[in-house]
Amino acid sequence: MVDVAVLAGSASDDAVAKAAIAVLEAQGLSHDYRVLSAHRDPGALESYVRDSDARVFICIAGLSAALPGVVASRTDRPVIGVPVSGTLGGLDALLSIAQMPKGVPVACVGIDNGENAGRLAARILSPPR
Repeated sequence: MVDVAVLAGSASDDAVAKAAIAVLEAQGLSHDYRVLSAHRDPGALESYVRDSDARVFICIAGLSAALPGVVASRTDRPVIGVPVSGTLGGLDALLSIAQMPKGVPVACVGIDNGENAGRLAARILSPPR
């Protein structure tokens, strides 16, 4: 079983993913990192989410940022969305992630803030103190 699945919508999101992964590794959490697009390869994404044993998903995406919402619609496990800066400074991605419909919850951290996504995943997985 892997603790956290880190999914990026594009290879260009790699720096944000690496910031999240660095925090996960510092916390001793296992992870699986994949580049899977909700738009370019929805079948592969759906298969991955269905077959994954991850306890939390971190989804990193820019522009329309569909990735976190698509993942949240396919699982009951926690999903953390990380908006990536782009043509509108990341505001388009931020709003896409934060404004999910009822029944499709996605936690949202700040634009390009993979580190906070890693920290939030660690908090979700830590035992209560």
